[in-house]
Amino acid sequence: MLPKLSRLPKLSEMGQSIGDSAAYIEGNMNIGRIIGLTLLTALSPIWVWADEVSTTRIAQLSDRAAELAKVQHPQGVALASAIWDLAELGYMEVQSSAQLQAYLGGQGFQIQTGVADIPTAFVATYQTDNTTDRDPTIAILAEFDALPGLNQAAEPQRRITEESAPGHACGHHLFGAASATAAVAVRHWLEENNLRGTIKLVGTPAEEGGSGKVYLARAGVFEDVDIVLHWHPSDANSASPSSTTANKSGRFTFSGRAAHAASAPDQGRSALDGVEAMNFMVNLMREHVPQTARLHYVITDGGAAPNIVPETAQVYYYVRHPEKEQVVDLFERVVKAAQAAAMGTGTEVNVEVMHGNYPVLPNLTLAELVYDNLVGLGGIQYSPTEQAFAQTLQGTLINPRRSLGSEETVSAYKVRQSMGSTDVGDVSWLVPTVGFTTATWVPGTPAHSWQAVAAGGMSIGHKGMDLASRLLAKSAAQLMLQPQTITQAKAELKEAQGPNFVYAALLGDREPPLDYRK
Repeated sequence: MLPKLSRLPKLSEMGQSIGDSAAYIEGNMNIGRIIGLTLLTALSPIWVWADEVSTTRIAQLSDRAAELAKVQHPQGVALASAIWDLAELGYMEVQSSAQLQAYLGGQGFQIQTGVADIPTAFVATYQTDNTTDRDPTIAILAEFDALPGLNQAAEPQRRITEESAPGHACGHHLFGAASATAAVAVRHWLEENNLRGTIKLVGTPAEEGGSGKVYLARAGVFEDVDIVLHWHPSDANSASPSSTTANKSGRFTFSGRAAHAASAPDQGRSALDGVEAMNFMVNLMREHVPQTARLHYVITDGGAAPNIVPETAQVYYYVRHPEKEQVVDLFERVVKAAQAAAMGTGTEVNVEVMHGNYPVLPNLTLAELVYDNLVGLGGIQYSPTEQAFAQTLQGTLINPRRSLGSEETVSAYKVRQSMGSTDVGDVSWLVPTVGFTTATWVPGTPAHSWQAVAAGGMSIGHKGMDLASRLLAKSAAQLMLQPQTITQAKAELKEAQGPNFVYAALLGDREPPLDYRK
């Protein structure tokens, strides 16, 4: 057991000069010198660690946070398993959200529910005694929504247990549980060491196409947060700073006039014709958009019967690009194609923006810290049973991009560009944000697959979750002990934003689409 670190005295108790306070020592602990008092007015907490011994001590103290996360692992497995079984869709995660809230509330967190007018969103806060606005506030994100139509047993062969039912094919049950146990670990770590600070767990619903975090960002949930930590299930252990694509989506609903398709076709105006004309024009656009753009759609309503001219039809579009300005431009071109299609087919079209995400803004200051911590913690070791499971499951994959054994390693540090999208992007433009992945899936497994559901429902997924929880707790603790790193991360964000940055959500002022999965 590490000795306790008492709260630092107030400046008035520490003397009037650097020299007066340079030898502050707590009990038998040599925690080093406190320096730079002239800088402390803008920093939290109110100390800076200086020498080599202090650096070593910080590592020891933050390692203790990881140990406390390990203690919470059985609770994490229970939480993740329960949420995996529930597999609730975006904005409908009533029981999943309640499970996380109950666990955190039982650990002394204050729970704020219904955040940003979203019933399943919440913020769980633990703040130590005598904490001030100058002390650090670290937030950890927690997702918990599933994907439609991906039900799967926790087995290495395809076996649907309930037809068309949802499944956790992106591992958000692990995401939410690991984040919660990490937050609890930091809460106990703060108390054990008599430190001041605030740890928050932000429960963020509907990441899968619902942009839950965007509504939280728009509502000011992150205004009092210094640093945001997040992670994501994956087939690899990686803490490379990665950006994503910006993303804007919309439902295009065409309205026409029904008629008998055989006896009175001239009386009808096909809404499906409108959809098909729009799709044809957008497909022609693909030759004239940037190479890094992505345009994809599904027809969600194409009519009821061939002998009825469809009165209504609907198509759902995603538009992506690494730059949010390009997404805005491309989406407007798609809207114009829809309007032209309606004009040409004698129909009308209604456009409903469904979601919009900024690209993730990497923070190199934070990425380097988390990467070093991940390397220190290492990868994942499979048991013989897990090895057999992994071998069987990998045999179902087409050209897996990673081989078995890579789960034991940490991917090399490299600035990366992902073509996927996440609502973490909006958060990263408001608060210094850092994320990572751990190998919760068999190497080579793609997200949004039944193979991801299978591994996420058994011990392979739980081991990756355990690593994530320890890494989150260690990194949060380290940041609380290094206010200079927080200051540096904030400066990096401000520079990246540019002098004229004003946040405006890509989805505009629409209300959360609470029924988008119904």
